[in-house]
Amino acid sequence: MHFRLTDDQEQLRRALRELLADREASWAELTEVGLFSLRVPEDAGGLGLGLPEAVVAFEEAGRAVLPGPLVGTELAAAVLGLTGRAEVVRVPARGPVLVPDLPTLEHVLLLHADDALAVLPAAGLDATPVPAVDPDRPLWRLEGVLPLGEQSPQAHRVADEATLLTAALQAGLAARTVAEAVAYARTREQFGQPIGAFQAVQHLCADMLARAELARVAVYAAAVDGDEAEIVGAKLLADDAAVHGARDCLQVHGGMGFTWEARVHRLLKRAWAWEQAGADRGRCLDVLAGRL
Repeated sequence: MHFRLTDDQEQLRRALRELLADREASWAELTEVGLFSLRVPEDAGGLGLGLPEAVVAFEEAGRAVLPGPLVGTELAAAVLGLTGRAEVVRVPARGPVLVPDLPTLEHVLLLHADDALAVLPAAGLDATPVPAVDPDRPLWRLEGVLPLGEQSPQAHRVADEATLLTAALQAGLAARTVAEAVAYARTREQFGQPIGAFQAVQHLCADMLARAELARVAVYAAAVDGDEAEIVGAKLLADDAAVHGARDCLQVHGGMGFTWEARVHRLLKRAWAWEQAGADRGRCLDVLAGRL
């Protein structure tokens, strides 16, 4: 079987990459180009596309390392018919419930361990700001007793697709780490030649590319198949590609990677943040173990 993107999907990818190239698009621009209405039916003002198209779009959003409640806003519109910014937040087995970008949200989609979903108005939540590893993804800790929510087909769909779209973000981020590392290795010189000429650097970049490509293929396959096990498997591969890719990218950059003007360290911080979004590693492994 030969699987490749259609002409329309390639056109969508190119359009988003051109929009996001070398700058940070505003939320209004992202809304205007239809990032959050890709899967909204045409009779409701959307584009009427499918999950594979959303994955292609979110891969490009991850490559651009876009901030903000991207996944939750798309799911709120596509699955629940809600307008405005939203964030999907899963209640952890232990510890506090942390909500990114809370002051900018209209809705919080709260998922419990059994995938019961509670849709909460963000304005009415009691929350306290807490330190965050990613400065572009500030966190608030929810206080008080949280509602249990209800189980429904929509709730399970929100849970699965939040994981898949986050995996697509991570796949895009992994591709960005490869591009950043290769570009730096071509221009940074040591001992009279580019560091990309050294075998150790070449091996790092090759391993980054292999992980990124495997993650991308897995995410695309999960988007077509829609099976929960495929989705969590893709998330594990994408998380691994993004986190290890960002670490290797820092290794290629050396001390320069940790400076604020380089932004390379921001790739690692975002990879850590998205690793905890959707289904985290523990939940993904539990789902796969349940299938064995």
